[in-house]
Amino acid sequence: MTKEERSNAARELHKQGCNCCQAVVMAWADKLPIEGKHAMNMAAPFGRGLSGTREICGCVSGMAMVCGLTGNTEMVRPLIEKFREENGDIVCGRLLQMGKKPCPEMVAYAAGLLTDYICE
Repeated sequence: MTKEERSNAARELHKQGCNCCQAVVMAWADKLPIEGKHAMNMAAPFGRGLSGTREICGCVSGMAMVCGLTGNTEMVRPLIEKFREENGDIVCGRLLQMGKKPCPEMVAYAAGLLTDYICE
């Protein structure tokens, strides 16, 4: 899938009710070594800033999960830094307060950003 296709898939998954983490992870489900239902369940508690605590953004958690499941753990830190650079933070509550991008757009950004760091 192209960067645009992954971004669009994540945005659509979020609009259909997936939380931010689930949307990012499921946009990459075709590359994960686990079944989609397991990926959805794994990502579920990481939405809304880790179970609604508004801490680490679910998009960031989702990127880290995809990296871990695809064997690209060395890419997590650069992805986090790029996400922070683009969006101003990695903490859900602060991102929401800033209001720079709505969640569906951050989800799309995160899913697409992974294509810059993970070879398909």
